[in-house]
Amino acid sequence: MPINGISRRTVLAAAGATAAVAATGIVTAPAARAAAPVLPDGTSKDKVLVVGMDGLRYDRIDAAKAPALKSLMANGTYGRSLLYANPMAATSSGPGWSTISTGVWPDKHGVKDNTFAGRNYGQYPGFLARLHQVRPELSIFAAVDWPELDTYGTVTPGADAKLVHNNNYAVNDALITDATEDILRNQNPDVLFVYFGETDEIGHSYGAASQKYLDAIDVQDGYLGRLLAAIQARPTYATERWTVIVATDHGHLDAGGHGGSTIEERRTFVLAQGPGIAAGARPIDTRLVDVAATVFQQLGIVPDPSWGLDGKPVQLRSTDPFDTLYPSLSGRVDETGIPAGVLGFTHTPPSGWSVINNAMGTGGMTEWRGWSFATDEFWSRTQRDQSRELNVRARGVFAVADSDEWADKTFSGTYDSTLVSPAYAVTGAARVTLDFTTFYRQEAPQTAQILASFNGGTPTVVKSYTSDVVSQPQSLTVAVPAGASNVSFRFRYTGSNNWYWTIDGVKISTS
Repeated sequence: MPINGISRRTVLAAAGATAAVAATGIVTAPAARAAAPVLPDGTSKDKVLVVGMDGLRYDRIDAAKAPALKSLMANGTYGRSLLYANPMAATSSGPGWSTISTGVWPDKHGVKDNTFAGRNYGQYPGFLARLHQVRPELSIFAAVDWPELDTYGTVTPGADAKLVHNNNYAVNDALITDATEDILRNQNPDVLFVYFGETDEIGHSYGAASQKYLDAIDVQDGYLGRLLAAIQARPTYATERWTVIVATDHGHLDAGGHGGSTIEERRTFVLAQGPGIAAGARPIDTRLVDVAATVFQQLGIVPDPSWGLDGKPVQLRSTDPFDTLYPSLSGRVDETGIPAGVLGFTHTPPSGWSVINNAMGTGGMTEWRGWSFATDEFWSRTQRDQSRELNVRARGVFAVADSDEWADKTFSGTYDSTLVSPAYAVTGAARVTLDFTTFYRQEAPQTAQILASFNGGTPTVVKSYTSDVVSQPQSLTVAVPAGASNVSFRFRYTGSNNWYWTIDGVKISTS
């Protein structure tokens, strides 16, 4: 779809003090204020602006002024969560923005650090590239001032026009705002991705606990406010349906820096406001992979299962029974390394579920005596760098059996605990399928078994785990015996100062 003989795909590139190159390929503006590129005319009334703020630790937003961010929080859905850590990937920008853009975790998109080695964007492209594939008529714009997001194809592929600046964030965040504001006021884009990097730069130089970091948040918040005002000033605004999404790629240490496995480095958020997105919602099950899925949802696009997305739209509420336990979670008992104010575990199962501890040993850490129900923050704080940070496909509250942590206090006997599901109806079905997400680390002599009991009969082993399964979806189909009317599943874990097993997102279907 050429416009005046110009290809849909144009680049406005700037490198600090160099001049900008417009769509015609002619130098047209000094770098002090690069002219906005010309986009093709938009075709959709559903429109999306995604704003990426690098290294913005969500717990520091509260201490900043940040009126634009706080307004979005009040009028939109704000989900906070934690990242992975090594060996899945470092808490660095390369993996973080790859996760945001592709909607899948690093074990799929392949980016583990800022070298971008192993990137698998061919199979898992960014959401702008996906949009260009399935809706080539959309008018798409991207602007970044961390050029690696363009060089390695993380974000900008699929854009009809893009701005790519160097790393001088204090200058180039402002230039990006100028151009994007111009486009929003004077053109008709459909989807925009805008990246700001100054919060990360200040975090490295002064630390996330500094006043300068709060000041940087306020500056970026001002840029965001300008973009929101530009949207509302559009002459066609009343007939358009705008969604605004703000997200970050990682957190920061109080003293500055990231890449490691501390809670502060792992902090991320997804904030969204738009049609169908609840005002003031604080979901416990949001994950960083949800940005791309939310973009597709707001544009009326149903992702093809072959895309392999790990995310879901932020407005899609959890139906996981474990998440119903969130209001009743307690603080630490024996785990002195977990801050007292972190509420994150219970032994009480959700309605219809039960835990059998008849053969469970005595003593040990109270929190982990038998199957427990916990959050990512609570469980992963028990001991860093033992891969608990990799439980990325669990959401909200999940079930965990952890003989390793249980054995950190004097105990006797063996860890032997069974989690029992409710009875599910299977009358007339030939097969019943159990779907769930699991994370399992194997070490002899521990065992992990799934058993099925039909009509309350003797449980039969239908699955055993004998090797590591690192946060993956599972699907197990079992034949239904003649005359069976219901089935209950059991998850039995035994061990003695070994590793752990988590279960989440249990769903039952019949065929």
